[in-house]
Amino acid sequence: MSIHVGILTVSDTAFANPSADKSGPAIKEIIGLHTSCQVNEEHCQIVPDDAQKIASVVQELCGSGSVDWLISTGGTGFGVRDVTPEAIAPLIERPAPGLVHLMLSSSLKHTPLAALSRPVAGTFKDTLITTLPGSVKAVKENLDALFQAGVVEHAIELIRGGSGQQVHSQLAANDTLTSDATKSDPHRHHHHHHGEHSTPKPRSEVALSHDPSAPVSARHRKSQFPQISLENALGILKGNIQRLPVQTLEVGHKLGGYVLAEDVFAPQDVPPTSTTSVDGYALRSLDPPGIYNVLTAQTHSLSSPLPEGSIYRINTGGPLPVGADTVIMVEDTELVSTFEENLGLALEEKEVKTLVQIPPGENVRAPGSDVRKGELVMRSGDRVTQGGGEVGTLAFVGRKEVKVYKKPVVAILSTGNEIVDIHKTLTDESSHDGWGGIYDTNRPSLQTVLESMGYEVVDLGIVPDDISAHIDALKKGLQSADLILTTGGTSMGPTDLLKPVIERYLDGVVHFGRVSVKPGKPTTFASVPFVEGDQTTWKPIFALPGNPASALVTFYIFVIPALRRMGGWPERMCELPRVMVQIQNPIPLDPRVEFHRVIIRSSVKSSSSPNTETTTSPDGSGVVLKAYSTGGQRSSRAASLCEANGLVVLPPLPTAGHEVAAASRKTGLEMGEYAQAVVIGEIEMEW
Repeated sequence: MSIHVGILTVSDTAFANPSADKSGPAIKEIIGLHTSCQVNEEHCQIVPDDAQKIASVVQELCGSGSVDWLISTGGTGFGVRDVTPEAIAPLIERPAPGLVHLMLSSSLKHTPLAALSRPVAGTFKDTLITTLPGSVKAVKENLDALFQAGVVEHAIELIRGGSGQQVHSQLAANDTLTSDATKSDPHRHHHHHHGEHSTPKPRSEVALSHDPSAPVSARHRKSQFPQISLENALGILKGNIQRLPVQTLEVGHKLGGYVLAEDVFAPQDVPPTSTTSVDGYALRSLDPPGIYNVLTAQTHSLSSPLPEGSIYRINTGGPLPVGADTVIMVEDTELVSTFEENLGLALEEKEVKTLVQIPPGENVRAPGSDVRKGELVMRSGDRVTQGGGEVGTLAFVGRKEVKVYKKPVVAILSTGNEIVDIHKTLTDESSHDGWGGIYDTNRPSLQTVLESMGYEVVDLGIVPDDISAHIDALKKGLQSADLILTTGGTSMGPTDLLKPVIERYLDGVVHFGRVSVKPGKPTTFASVPFVEGDQTTWKPIFALPGNPASALVTFYIFVIPALRRMGGWPERMCELPRVMVQIQNPIPLDPRVEFHRVIIRSSVKSSSSPNTETTTSPDGSGVVLKAYSTGGQRSSRAASLCEANGLVVLPPLPTAGHEVAAASRKTGLEMGEYAQAVVIGEIEMEW
């Protein structure tokens, strides 16, 4: 059953400036996670807080016959301009108070202010209508509740005239299980009321994760988080990562890695006065070849006119004295005499002969010839790289400090009772059941790559499989860092606690909990509110798989784009660069997009001759990057990333139902074929 969803944003601000609409896109994102629902752009509109206009658009969308579920956002509070309930309530033909109660109860779990919301729910012209608040947080809470246990799907089916038999059968099965478990009265009858379906345990009304306080036997047998595509996951990440605030830093070597948050204009001409571009002597262009007295900075002031019969010795970059308008190079002069030692000027030049006459302006940099005062030198959004060029430019024009976007601080932790710090012995008393455990690979690996990229790291250590320990560690991370990075505890085990703790104990929102990639399917991305004073900031949490290769690969694919976006990097540069490579080993395909660890080498030989022969690439450039597999790609094999500087992006294996005949379906890439690769390190030269 495909449900066609319409979205109506009610906001004076968003109507005047559509880019201000945050809740509408949030609804679209959440709907996109459910394969049973689809949103048509034609059915997404923004209207001002005007009851007549709201009602008109609702009637138009519901009357089209192509919208099964209309979701409005905004205008449901007690503000003077909040008129959504007044506009929509008169149109409702069959009210759904149960849905209203469901939405309110879900939001009240997070804040008592939800009591001030005035939602409306019901049907109009065979379309289900639900009105949500205007905040993104409340939108997510309400939609989580409406999707819980298939409430919306069941409602739409009934509105369409269906019997709801599938839901009835499931409820009956649940009742049977409950009856057996509790040994209840065999004559007990089940009374089913639409809108009052009981929620299967151990799930809460909103959270998709399992209830960690429930017995192991009650855990989910299938993940409740939909497995979404790589493209969808990256889109969700982009929509939920915010740039950090601006700060002012001194211009110096520590500025590398930051992104400018202001346009930089030259505060003065560079050079500020006429200077020389060579080592030589400043003189007048009218001075003919001949013998001249030599003046220096110790014997002549720059502000005094240059005397006739004299020239001024000058070094590259030095200013010309008053009266001089040209510079003769040392190579065009001859030494005539020096001062005697008893004058304290031993071997100092006294007279020099110029061999040629120099035209005006020769070897002279005019004031402002490099940069004019007020000229734009660097733009907001430009990166200050570690190469030194940008820091040098800022210093060159005289900037002592500059505004940049804050670079995120990252808190890292590993989870699991079986994990042991590398600096502790596996035979410590902390070992379990006679088994010493396994060394923590992920924390030192991630800290290494993070610090090499210039990020400050807060090490939260190894967190045991305990709810309170998880809560304490994550709260510490929220206080000390801008982003939390965890490994382990994201899958289906009873002690995999990260998703439940984020949803049930920290009031967080899990944006996605499974991605169709290999390695890294259980990769989780969430946001958790952090309250400081009267400010609430949503901080991102990435819960990566515990297997070492999975953790590092998903770090490169998901975490780096988030860190760069937080630090103000240009959008085009947030993801790591990709290049075309020639495969040097046969590689099988997987049903998921796979990131195969490789060593990328350039086929260009190290030679002084520009005509060195190379293999021809697909674009005819003559340069080929060759990709060599690092061997076994098992997700637990950290060695697959040893020396790896690239990740070949393998397309998913065509499914059996694909249009291509089974006999001709491609099952792998052969040696010599080309594919994209994500560059994660310095490219090597071919041996």
